[in-house]
Amino acid sequence: MSKIIIENRSDLTDIDVIDVVKSLIAIGRVSNNGKQYCYLSTFVRPNGGNYQISTDLNKKSDRFLIVKE
Repeated sequence: MSKIIIENRSDLTDIDVIDVVKSLIAIGRVSNNGKQYCYLSTFVRPNGGNYQISTDLNKKSDRFLIVKE
């Protein structure tokens, strides 16, 4: 089992960011020949604002970085 690191560099609350990460994990590892969660995804919040989430695959962890566009 690997660790999950979440780096929130946006104005979203931690709860909102966890919900987004949870959704991406549910979709599964779709990048890097099935080894990595999305390289980059863009999503729009209903109240406005475009956000991007990218992932890095480390030896024992997955890192999710969330930023506002």
